Amino acid sequence: MTPPAATIVPVEYAVAVDRYLTEAGLRPGSRRVYRISLASWAWPLVGRMPPPGRGRRSACPPVVPLAILDQAGTELRLADAVTCRRQHAEARTVNREVSALRSAVGWWQQRRWITGDPTAALRQVEAPAAVAAPLTGTQRETLFRLPAGLREQALWHVLADSGASAEAVLALDADAIDVKGRRARPGSGHTAIEWEAGTGELVSWLLAGRRQGPLFRTDRRATAGTPTADVCPLTGRGRLSYRRAAEIFTEHTLPLDPAGHGWTLRQLRRTGSGGQMPEPAAISNGV
Repeated sequence: MTPPAATIVPVEYAVAVDRYLTEAGLRPGSRRVYRISLASWAWPLVGRMPPPGRGRRSACPPVVPLAILDQAGTELRLADAVTCRRQHAEARTVNREVSALRSAVGWWQQRRWITGDPTAALRQVEAPAAVAAPLTGTQRETLFRLPAGLREQALWHVLADSGASAEAVLALDADAIDVKGRRARPGSGHTAIEWEAGTGELVSWLLAGRRQGPLFRTDRRATAGTPTADVCPLTGRGRLSYRRAAEIFTEHTLPLDPAGHGWTLRQLRRTGSGGQMPEPAAISNGV
């Protein structure tokens, strides 16, 4: 089959979505589902996450240039989005959303609107056999004695103290932190995130006087095209992604898991009131 001739390339992702939905021959029901799924991908394309729950459908997506699909780093942002999404949706839903984006990308490639395929590395999400139980107090104590870096210790302690999601904690910025109050300051959008005194010391050390940029940063400088809000203006390092934070946690906890799989960040969240967290015993110099 001869591929369609090149046409005028839409500038905006949303316009390309409309063209695809209009011309791809989808049934009305499928078109509606695809529109919701494709609109939701606009946030991850610029390194953000869509609103949670039902607000996701009615929220106005950010304006995204279609050319961002060909930029370096887009594949990683989409992979991070899938990792995050699978924590809140069934595998069937996530796979359907990935399939919608993959179909649209293929259609745009045929029309030469984009050249690459940022969905090529995305894989089908397998339904988990069972939800892993939260870590016990003893397991948390063992975890906090691991020789992990300051960044990891601070993140793990905040998660365990606050019960907040890893996504919300990783989204914190330096200017949102009330060091003395041991919480995210009111007005930051994270008012419910609070932590204990020992954790407060870790957060204070991690900030080291910084007042801008992500609280939890990557080890390396951010790649080109990373949103300004996700880059530390002092070091050029990017915001630590959920995917990378989850990988690091699992790697560190492999020796602690009798099953040999490692634990997940979701297991670290506190599910009820408990005792004080133990003081961190071993923080390595590598951050």
